[in-house]
Amino acid sequence: MSNQKALTRIESIGKKIGFIHEVIDEYGSVENALADEAKGRAAILMHLTAIAEQFDKLLHNGEIEILSNFEKEDIKGSYELRNFIAHHYDGVDLYIVEDVIKERLPVIQSTVDKILQTQK
Repeated sequence: MSNQKALTRIESIGKKIGFIHEVIDEYGSVENALADEAKGRAAILMHLTAIAEQFDKLLHNGEIEILSNFEKEDIKGSYELRNFIAHHYDGVDLYIVEDVIKERLPVIQSTVDKILQTQK
């Protein structure tokens, strides 16, 4: 059984994924959202950064059990993307961001949903 703080972090990850989808829905596609550098792209990159920060906090708080539900590549990849966003904002490869949104976020969201369902 995970502690409440860890579950709150998992809920936050799910919420940030939801926000990313809201931005995409507003623009009609991932590509259109990422093309708007001032708003759409900025919002998506900030939410991706926030997801990585939650994974990092779980890791540093020793929440290995809850993290074991996620694929290691998603945890590592999210933090690598976060570092790239933070240090090379203007050089972020939008094709990678698009791939993360389309391919990895659904996997992460599914895991978040499973964890939260088992805690009810």
